Amino acid sequence: MHFTTPTGPRVTRIVAVAAGIAVAVAGCGSGGDAEPGSGSSTAAPTSESAAADSAEPAEGNECAGMGIDHDAAVTRESDIVIDAPLREVWDTHTDVEGWVGWQKAILTIERLDQGALSATSQFRWTTPVPESQFSPADTLVITSSVRQLEPGACVIWEGPAVGKTISIDKGVHLWTFTEKDGGTLVHTEESWAAPFLDSLKGPDYDTVAAMLGGGLDLWLQDLKAEVESSAGPN
Repeated sequence: MHFTTPTGPRVTRIVAVAAGIAVAVAGCGSGGDAEPGSGSSTAAPTSESAAADSAEPAEGNECAGMGIDHDAAVTRESDIVIDAPLREVWDTHTDVEGWVGWQKAILTIERLDQGALSATSQFRWTTPVPESQFSPADTLVITSSVRQLEPGACVIWEGPAVGKTISIDKGVHLWTFTEKDGGTLVHTEESWAAPFLDSLKGPDYDTVAAMLGGGLDLWLQDLKAEVESSAGPN
C-alpha cells in the first residue's frame, strides 16, 4: 500500500495512522494492499494465525498464476478451518454485497457489475478510520477489481482506497479454498508496500506488520462465524 497523509513526516505518526487503517478495514482486505516495494517480510503470528499454522497449508499461493507482491515491504498470511462445506464458504465469501451483514468494518458496499463474481468483477465499499490522537476520523472509499478467479478454488483482487486524509494507492489480496476433513481450509495472503515502510525498523515495523496480520485474522474469524452459524449439516 501507499499511504499519504497531510500530517508531519515523523515515522511514528505515520505508523499510528497506518495501524488505525489496518484495524478499521480488517487488513484492507477488500480493496487492495500492495504495490512493488524494495523489501519483504512477514509479521510474527498472532494467536489466531498461530493456531491455524497447525493445519495443513492451502494448496499453492496463487490464483490462476497470480499472487500477491512478495517483494513488498510487508507481507502477511493467515489460515482458518471452517466447519462447513467448501461451497457454502465460497458462496458466503464471494457474495460481496452480503459482507455488510457480517463484517463490522464495512459501512456500505455495491457491485459495479452484474451476476456471479467473476474475474472481471468490480465492487466499491466504504470503511471508517476512527479518530485518534494522530489523525482525524475518516472514511475510505475502496474500489476493488477482481484479477483472477477460479470458482470454488481461489480469488484475487486489487484496487485503491481513497479518503480525505489517507490514501492507499494499490493493494493485492489473495484467497484460496481447500476441502479438509469435511470442512474448508481458507488461506489468505496480503502485501503492503510504500516508501516509508522500507525505512521502518524494530517496533515501528513490527506494529505495522502485526496490524496487517491482525486484520486478516479478524476477517477469517468473521467469515467462520457467519458460515458456521448458518451452515446446515455437512
